[in-house]
Amino acid sequence: MAQKALVLDPISQNSLTDEVHNMIFLQYAGKWYALAKKDPEGLFLQDNISAEYTIEEDGTMTASSKGRMKLFGFWMVCADMAAQYSVPDPTTPAKMFMNYQGLASYLSSGGDNYWVIDTDYDNYAITYACRTLKEDGSCDDGYSLVFSRNPRGLPPAIQKIVQQKQEEICLTGLFQPVLQSGMWKGPMAPVINLTSLGQQEALIYQKTKFDIVYEKEECGKIVSV
Repeated sequence: MAQKALVLDPISQNSLTDEVHNMIFLQYAGKWYALAKKDPEGLFLQDNISAEYTIEEDGTMTASSKGRMKLFGFWMVCADMAAQYSVPDPTTPAKMFMNYQGLASYLSSGGDNYWVIDTDYDNYAITYACRTLKEDGSCDDGYSLVFSRNPRGLPPAIQKIVQQKQEEICLTGLFQPVLQSGMWKGPMAPVINLTSLGQQEALIYQKTKFDIVYEKEECGKIVSV
């Protein structure tokens, strides 16, 4: 397990959180699958969330992320995101700043404070990101993800470690499972003029234009509210 140091961070007003102290970015790189999430306010990825981290030649870390999200209460779309990470303080390499960009017009872009709370590199990782701060420096709106190298889940012993860490960062009971159904079957279904198109017309347009097969878990499928 990674070496950790107890530090005070603005996740909640009075919470002490463990943070990976000597983070090894090359070991952290690679593919991760989200198994659980604590959502922020507003739009956020819903299921089939994954992230692939890459260490560039200059040592910086970048990531490409995928997932499904629901727009307008009924439309499931595939979302692709890109992110770049910087380390403001080299003495705390697991506390980063993340610049992210949505690779479509309906996805947001911005920057968040970002922590790797805990990881053993081979099985699990817990991350936390803060979008907005309160006046006292505590986090007003943030999100957290539990990642696994295996999309099928974590062994019981690792699950206990994750649960303990969720308690330590004061987020017990706020996580929900993330479906991993392997639904990446075709091209991304872009959203075009959904506010003016009816649901059925939008389905016909995307199937005709992009030749997308609408299976149970595929992007572009209308779902119930």
